[in-house]
Amino acid sequence: MVCESNNKSYLKSQNLKIIGRSTLRGEVKISGAKNSALVLLAASLLTDEKIILDNVPLLTDVEKMSNILKNLGVKLQTKDHQLIIDSTNISIKELPYELVNGLRASFFCIGALLARFGEASIPLPGGCNIGKRPINEHINGLNALGAEIIIEKEIVKAKIKEEKSRLYGANIRLNCPSVGATETLIMAASLAQGRTVIENAAREPEIQDLCQMLNKMGAKIYDAGKEKIIIDGVKKLHGCSHKVIPDRIEAGTFLIAAAATSSSITVSPVIPNHLEAVLNKLEESGSKIIKKGNSISINGKSIKAVDIKTAPFPGFPTDLQAPFMALMTIAKGSSKISETIFENRMNHVELLNQMGGSIIVKNNIAQIIGVKKLRGMTLVGSDLRSSAALIIAALISNRVSRVYGLEHLDRGYENFELKLSHLGVNITREKNIKIKDVSNDRKTDSIKKNLSDINKAA
Repeated sequence: MVCESNNKSYLKSQNLKIIGRSTLRGEVKISGAKNSALVLLAASLLTDEKIILDNVPLLTDVEKMSNILKNLGVKLQTKDHQLIIDSTNISIKELPYELVNGLRASFFCIGALLARFGEASIPLPGGCNIGKRPINEHINGLNALGAEIIIEKEIVKAKIKEEKSRLYGANIRLNCPSVGATETLIMAASLAQGRTVIENAAREPEIQDLCQMLNKMGAKIYDAGKEKIIIDGVKKLHGCSHKVIPDRIEAGTFLIAAAATSSSITVSPVIPNHLEAVLNKLEESGSKIIKKGNSISINGKSIKAVDIKTAPFPGFPTDLQAPFMALMTIAKGSSKISETIFENRMNHVELLNQMGGSIIVKNNIAQIIGVKKLRGMTLVGSDLRSSAALIIAALISNRVSRVYGLEHLDRGYENFELKLSHLGVNITREKNIKIKDVSNDRKTDSIKKNLSDINKAA
């Protein structure tokens, strides 16, 4: 699968040039959910029959996951936003480190492979550097289902205990409602013998989407979207066709961008109740929201400061914390943003302050005093959502900005600049300036040096 935007092979040397003081007008077509598509690809490993996935977003993360499946011997056919997946002839082997290192969702394959083949071997996962995100919950849950797991040289090796031919049902209570662990255990339990009960389960829409597809495949999963999920294991799962749900995070990002620029746009298709917490805060901050069927319209007005606290669904999503902070930098009054999910998800604060923001962070709580304007400059996003936040900040700034870190942005936003352009933003992707890779360098001095190099080159 190849992303639609051209010439993205040297993403670390590319930037988005954005003319500030933008006003957005029009309708945005929302792509399929990245976090749903990735786990559905992993779930396709549970059957030897074909899975047809529609509304698959064209993202680098989806391309990476597709390559992981191909490495296992899965046959993939792509057509626009459709994937036809044939997992009939899989070779159970250790996945190469270079394939899984940049994609945390690759670890979700362990539950499907273990349940179907009795063994799996997967390197420890990577992804955005936003926190520890330990895999303890995955491992403890798989142990409860009857797996023996050892970790050797950064490789997680799992197999069903010798006296058993299948995993077996168990009562599992997660210490925290981990989305990844919930998904891994649902997939593993779907082919286990007997009943599995997962308590304190995550309730995110992407989990509900996974359970819906698995039930189409013949699984028996009850109460998806609730804190207690029940799975009655079956001997075999079959193929199906399934459409990926719309990406609530992409939709939320565009709605926040419209609020920040006092603009009026419509996002569609969406499932409005997936965005209730975000819509409530946008209304509280002064925007007018209209929900109609599978679309949401926003009319951005004067921006009032509001407090948010990230929480598992149905709370305010951590993936929209950074974009919402960009909005709050120009809100009237003072606001407080508390990040409760990931300990390193405030990497955008320093850059927003360099643009003229007034933000102080202590113990993962950001205190923000709204300013009248931000100034455009050259910036490097350090993870997926911080890159989106910097673009929103660039839209409301009073100068030209150049935002690097597109290797992060393209992981989760399909044709982001093209969609913004269609809304009237003066934005272009530049490909001729090379910079050092700062994606894993969180030292302030090193980042400042790279920014200095960029400005000299520009």
